[in-house]
Formats: sequence, C-alpha cells, structure tokens
Amino acid sequence: MKKGVLVAIAVLALIIIAAAVWYINKDQEASDELTLYGNVDIRQVSLAFEQSGRIQQLNVQEGDHVKKGDVLAQLNTDALNIQRQQAEAQLKVQEQAVIEQDVGTRPEQISQAEAQLVSAQAQLDKADKDLKRMQVLFQDTAGQAISRQELDSAKSGQATAAASVKEAAANLNLLKNGARKEDREAAKAQVDVSKANLDLIHYQIQQSVLTAPVNAVVRARLQEAGDMTTAQKPVYTLALSDPKWVRVYANEKDLSEIHMGAAAQVIRDAQPDQPIQGKIGYISSVAEFTPKTVQTEDIRTSLVYEVRVYVQDPKDMLKMGQPVTVKIAKSQRASAQTASVH
Repeated sequence: MKKGVLVAIAVLALIIIAAAVWYINKDQEASDELTLYGNVDIRQVSLAFEQSGRIQQLNVQEGDHVKKGDVLAQLNTDALNIQRQQAEAQLKVQEQAVIEQDVGTRPEQISQAEAQLVSAQAQLDKADKDLKRMQVLFQDTAGQAISRQELDSAKSGQATAAASVKEAAANLNLLKNGARKEDREAAKAQVDVSKANLDLIHYQIQQSVLTAPVNAVVRARLQEAGDMTTAQKPVYTLALSDPKWVRVYANEKDLSEIHMGAAAQVIRDAQPDQPIQGKIGYISSVAEFTPKTVQTEDIRTSLVYEVRVYVQDPKDMLKMGQPVTVKIAKSQRASAQTASVH
C-alpha cells in the first residue's frame, strides 16, 4: 500500500513538473512573438477623361481585373473627326501654296503678262496721239473745234493708259522675280500652324479613349454610356494590385522590437491556418492616437506609431479594409537588426 502511494505521488510530481515546464515554455513562446492588429490598405486611382464629351461605351464592370493599357471607356468623337477632316484639307491647301512658291512662275504666266504689257503700251500710245491731236485743234481753233470737256477727257484717258502700263510692267516683274522671301516664310509658318492644329485634334481623339494606367481591379464604375462627362468627373475607381500592405499600429514599447525589413505573417480570421508572408516596409516617425477603426489590446487613447507590412498577394486574397492579425517573431527582428548593423 505504501508502495502504491509512493508511485502515485511520483506520478503526480512528474505531472506537476511537466505542467510547469509547459507553462514556462508557453510564456517564453508568447514572449517571442509580437502580435499587432490592423487592416489591409490598397492604393486607389480615379480615372477621368481629359476633356468633356458624351460617353460612347464602357468596357469593364466592378470586380474586373484589368491590365495596363486595356481600354476601359471611350467618348463619342464624331465632332472631332469632322474637325480633323477640315484641318487636313486646310493643310493640303497651304502646302500646295508653298509648293507653288518654290516652283516659281510658269512660262505661260510670264507670256500672258508680257502680252498684257504690250496691249497696255499700245493703248497708251493711242491715248498720247489722241491727246496731242486734240490739243492742237483746241489751240488752233481757240476752242471752237473741240470743247474744254473733250480735251480734259482725252487727258484722263491718257493718264489711265499710262497707269495701266505701269501696272502691267509691275505684274510682269513680280512674276519674273517670284515670291519674296518674307512671303515664303509666312506661307511655311502657316503650314506649321496647320500641322500643330491637326496634331492637337489627333491628340484629343486619342484622349477620348480611357485606358488602365496599371494592373488593377475595378473598384467602382461611376458613370454609364450616354452620360455627359467632364475632366473633373471620375469614370472609374481602380484598386492597385501592387503594392499592397497591412496598416498596423504599435506602441512605443513594441516599436523598439520592430525593424525595417523584418519578416511578418499576416493572418486572416477566416483562414488562420494560411498566413501570408510580408515584410516591414514603413515605420512612422510621428506618434498618433490609435484610430477607432483599429482593434488593439491596449486602450485607444494611447499614442501609437503606424507600421506598414508589405505583402505579395498574387491570388488577391486580401481585400481593402479587411481586418487582419500581424505576427512578428523576435528572432526575425533580431536578425534584421543585426543585418542592418553590418
């Protein structure tokens, strides 16, 4: 009987010792791990057209995955296409004018101008003879053969014929000399203006197509086909798939245990057995009060520091605003600190 009691006492002692060892190791294990609570955070971008117009089509819905360069929406460009045709026609006219100036005057035009000068000279010769004849008659007959009015009319005709000769001669010289350098430069400058105007219209047509700037997920579709939109009115809100991080808050005591580059585990409440790996990528240098949206084990009025744990989530398991738990092992923090010292 005494032997049985001694065995029972020994077994009980062993159980007590084992429980004590387990309890001590449990506390040691817990002390080796820092637990923080926070929410998943994702950058967002609001997409809008650069100009006003009527939306012609929208190609994606909320939740769709889009890649950089994918066409998301398009404006109606009928008016811009008409302006483009007008600008192209105007440019052709101005380019043709420059070509004509560079080629110079055709021989046929010079021959025509020479003939016009000969004709004008003939008219001047006739007017000179008529004026001389009338002047003689007026003087010899003391104004009886012709009147003063007829003599004045002959003088006017002679002056008009002389002016016509000067005009024809000037036109001939202009055709032979070609366009002035200043006129050619002005014509070429006008061509450049028309090209710039056409380029602007082409740019406006290109900007009538809304494309995804990065790989992302469509978070919100804010307008529909047929709506009038402006440059200040977003059409889509995209959630960027990378970078993705968890925003947590640590008090001053825990902050000394956290170091840049330290590994961390992000645990979701729905799947605690499938942690997502991450690294500390940001530690705020300014203290703030704990946000009300964050559940912590400490009181909310305590000052904390924002910490971001960046994660790789190719399967898109973490959603924006999702509450998660972050665990950081002391051994990993120590190794990160040692690496930073070296």
